[in-house]
Parts: sequence; C-alpha cells; structure tokens
Amino acid sequence: MDLTQQVADAATHAATVSPFLSQLSLFVLAIFVGYYVVWSVTPALHTPLMAVTNAISSVIIVGALIAAGPMDMSIAKILGIIAIGLAAVNIFGGFAVTQRMLAMYKKKK
Repeated sequence: MDLTQQVADAATHAATVSPFLSQLSLFVLAIFVGYYVVWSVTPALHTPLMAVTNAISSVIIVGALIAAGPMDMSIAKILGIIAIGLAAVNIFGGFAVTQRMLAMYKKKK
C-alpha cells in the first residue's frame, strides 16, 4: 500500500468518526491537561494563574454565548447557558480571590 492510499484511508476514517465522540474525547483530554497544569503550579504563582484563568473564562463566556444564541431549544443551547453560569462564577470568584491575595501584600496603615 503506497503513502497516498494510506492518507486517503486515514481521511476516510477521520470523516466517519462521530462529531460527538470527537468533541467528548477533546473535552476529557482538556480536563486531564487542566488538572495537571493547575496542580503542578507552585503556590507563589497562584495569583498570576488566577488572572490567566479569568482570561480563559472570558473566552469561554464568548463561546457559551454563541452556543446559547440560537432561537431553537437544543442541547447546545442548554449547555451554553450552563457554561455561561459556571464561567461567570469562575470569573467573579477568581477576581475575589485575586483581590484578597493582593490585599495581603499592601502596607498596613
């Protein structure tokens, strides 16, 4: 079997994979990567990590708004609404924790 045939077979196989299965596997992979990234950070870097997490959550909000936007009621709309709520809690909680940690470094009067 030559290389072009192998590439064609791989493309055919990739086209037959369910989009749900592909997205689910990407979601599970993101969970594992996120877990290992967050837990391997030293305590001194938690404040900058919270700032980056807030920025990522703002991107999640934009994607969730796009998913929740269509008029028809679908599973994507429901998941988009749930994602908006969870990302909003994450953003506001992250800012609260960041403000509290930064207040620890202010000089006392």
